[in-house]
Amino acid sequence: MRPGEPLVSAIVVSYNVRDLLRDCLQAFYACSDVPAEAVVVDNASVDGSAEMVAHEFPEARLIRMPTNVGFGRANNAGLQQASGRFILLLNSDVTVMPGCVGRLADFLLVRPDVGAVGPRMQRPDGSLDLACRRRFPTPKTAFYRFSGLSKAFPDSERFNQYNLGHLPVTEPHEIDAGTAACLMVRRAAIDRVGFFDPDYFMYGEDLDLCYRLKTGGWKVFFLPSARAVHVKGASTRQATARMLWEFHRAMWIFHSKHYAADLPAFLNGLIWASIWGRWAVLRLRSEVTGDPRVSR
Repeated sequence: MRPGEPLVSAIVVSYNVRDLLRDCLQAFYACSDVPAEAVVVDNASVDGSAEMVAHEFPEARLIRMPTNVGFGRANNAGLQQASGRFILLLNSDVTVMPGCVGRLADFLLVRPDVGAVGPRMQRPDGSLDLACRRRFPTPKTAFYRFSGLSKAFPDSERFNQYNLGHLPVTEPHEIDAGTAACLMVRRAAIDRVGFFDPDYFMYGEDLDLCYRLKTGGWKVFFLPSARAVHVKGASTRQATARMLWEFHRAMWIFHSKHYAADLPAFLNGLIWASIWGRWAVLRLRSEVTGDPRVSR
């Protein structure tokens, strides 16, 4: 790293969440205790988000997309403007807590075998955001999760293996995947395995990236001493039906890309039917109840 260059480049993708984006950037600049920059990619917001960034955060690199190209493609555009040794994927509805950015960067500095590290993510009420530490999804883990067994037995290594419920949240440990809501990735690792797959519009990109990091020989870690708060769902609630469809489409893309070739056609068909059957049930429930949640 040459003098004056950032160690960390945060890529923040935003879509019609101006006030949350302001909070996100304020926290990032206030709490960054390492040389850092922010690259904001606005996905054609109509709420003045881009104008707010240009006016209140002139030090940020601002990219205005002409249309909403999705989460992965927007991050890919941001990466082209990022110059940091480490890339911090940061959602616009996430607020990093003091020391978070520095601790993640320090971890990557002392562990050259680690390709990505994520903090302890929590909801505004203090509860753990379960997506911050995950195993890769399989038909078995999906069944335990969607049947409610993982929630009924949250500490079970068998039934809640997807969210690693048997491992203490107070200790750092290796995981399969974190969440792109807040995940620091080594640029050298990205250069080797590639960044986000543009086939995903929303959801699944982070699982896919971590899968490629792991198969490429890199480790992924959970670091609870670094913390961030995730409001979650602020952008996706604006188009619940579309996001619900994209959530399930991402499941099928991940399965077909990484697992389908090793399974018989009958089982792949059963998995396809299960994914889209679940989508149909939740779509109907959303219409009846007005429940805006996409992921449960």
